[in-house]
Amino acid sequence: MRNITCFLLLILLASSCVSKKELVYLQNPNFKPYVPTEIQTRFSAYQLQSNDVLSIKVLSVDPDMSNIFNIVNPNNAFGVSEPGSMYLSGYTIDNEGFINLPTVGKLKVEGLTTSQTQELIQTNLNRYIMDATVVVKLLSFKISVLGEVRNPGYFYIYNEKANLLEGLSLAGDLTQGANRGSIKLIRQKEGKSEVVLLDLKDPNLVQSQYYYLMPNDVIYVEPLETELKRSNLVVVNAVLGVISTGALLYNLFK
Repeated sequence: MRNITCFLLLILLASSCVSKKELVYLQNPNFKPYVPTEIQTRFSAYQLQSNDVLSIKVLSVDPDMSNIFNIVNPNNAFGVSEPGSMYLSGYTIDNEGFINLPTVGKLKVEGLTTSQTQELIQTNLNRYIMDATVVVKLLSFKISVLGEVRNPGYFYIYNEKANLLEGLSLAGDLTQGANRGSIKLIRQKEGKSEVVLLDLKDPNLVQSQYYYLMPNDVIYVEPLETELKRSNLVVVNAVLGVISTGALLYNLFK
């Protein structure tokens, strides 16, 4: 009985081993030590949508006038230290795509980038404040990372050009049991959810339009089959241990 148990365990162990090829990111045999490999990336600036929250900061020689627009304290660096308070300290884009600024009134910003929004506000603000400078930042840039990562959760991004690997690093990187060839990215686009399967082992990933993150992205990392087998091995080992112990006790009392 003991020999059979050991034989079964050896078979399960052999089938649950993880190879190096399953763990390495951006695999390419053409990569050489100390020789840089240039790969063209595709980045499209995020276009603002309804319910996005903006930090709008106005600077001028007349603080009393400019502070009318500054919901966020200028000394608080756009409120990034307290992301949970963003809905109280920023301008939310309404369902029709407008923000409502004091004195200036409503401005249509949906579909614009943050740079275009900054230019639009600057143009309208010049009619009221001389020599003012407008700075616009997106406060509601957050992502969710789930599955086979060390620290799953949602994270705020303070870089509008953050990529997929940076997002995974926020979650503490993938576990050894993560399937690097099966990463699901769920993206909100024009009121719909878009799901795409990404392969971290493919060096062409950096050329994909999905390499750079967008607000409200959800990243789900699937487990390897070998990881599932390893988990089942624990159960099988326990069951075989019970059977072996039972057989031993049976023979002893017999």
